[in-house]
Amino acid sequence: MVLLSIKLLTIHKHFEFLPVQLDFWHPDSAPHIVTQMQVDFHVSAHQSRSVQILMEQNEIQYEILLHNLQEEIEKQFDGKRNFTGRHSYTKYNDWDKIAAWTARIAKIYPKLVSRIQIGNTFEKQPMYLLKVGKESGRKKAIFMDCGIHAREWISPAFCQWFVKQAARTYGKDKIMTHLLDSLNFYVLPVFNIDGYVWSWTQDRMWRKNRSKNSSTNCTGTDLNRNFAAAWGTTGFISDDPCDETYYGPAPESEDETKAVATFIRNHLSSIKAYLTIHAYSQMLLFPYGYTFHKAPNHNELVKPRYIELALIHQSAQPRPPGALLYRVLSKFVLYQGRSVLRSTYHCVFTVVSRQLTLPRLLHLCFSLRWSPGVNGRALGN
Repeated sequence: MVLLSIKLLTIHKHFEFLPVQLDFWHPDSAPHIVTQMQVDFHVSAHQSRSVQILMEQNEIQYEILLHNLQEEIEKQFDGKRNFTGRHSYTKYNDWDKIAAWTARIAKIYPKLVSRIQIGNTFEKQPMYLLKVGKESGRKKAIFMDCGIHAREWISPAFCQWFVKQAARTYGKDKIMTHLLDSLNFYVLPVFNIDGYVWSWTQDRMWRKNRSKNSSTNCTGTDLNRNFAAAWGTTGFISDDPCDETYYGPAPESEDETKAVATFIRNHLSSIKAYLTIHAYSQMLLFPYGYTFHKAPNHNELVKPRYIELALIHQSAQPRPPGALLYRVLSKFVLYQGRSVLRSTYHCVFTVVSRQLTLPRLLHLCFSLRWSPGVNGRALGN
């Protein structure tokens, strides 16, 4: 597999001249492409040369970010299909280690962390949620999910790190102590467990869950597009079970989606914010991702007290209303607030922006870079 990057000076929205289906990484689909945008996509090794020739014939300049993406993937396993040894906060962990860690972290910090099973996946894996906060009666809460897309390993890694830091620094760090005294955090370390396991054992680039689809051999649904809000009606979605963005046979048809949606509905009185962690990028996003209309609480969302990132300025690049330029982790990135469900850089507006009616809820999507590799976008630890 080869990872290519180009910067478009003219729009080739659908790349009609390429006879192969591209796996876009930035943006995540052709409809998101605008002029002056850097576009990253990967193709199979046997197709890479023909793709390069076609781009040259169309006078599109490109750069090869990774000549051998598979080699980079293998490095994540240290040459093995599974890491051995103990759970680590500095390396990726497989699901068995994460599941055991959820029990252990609750045992180590019983006054701060408790484990709740909110449901089961399609393959009957238990979905563990960690409640993090000092017990002190009824409190407001923040829901955080990681790993809704199987291949975005940095996301579950962040959730594990967050829980560890929160528990370990309570009573030492004033801000964290205040947060855990005032709020509960509901942390779902891995949303898409079945897909995550598959990405470890079979296909590192797997994205969907592992549910079976009738009348086809294609497996899985994009859980991020399966929630019951504007389901199947708008945005970058697909009704083809073979596509990466297949939204499922019905809203909340998937066991995982249903479990999360049910938990949130049952805790609407306390949950005041939903954070979802994704890759690949360095971005902070908020609603909406599927319409040009601003969220009812848009003016609150852009206030610094809610977003600890500076709004630099409105970009002069072509964009729909509301597109904002932020500096996130020392990089400038443009969020295209387009009529799509998923924004650029493999960061998706999940339930935060569309699944449920959550009054005056703060919706944020953090998209992390995968590693410090090529342009901060390789796959290593």
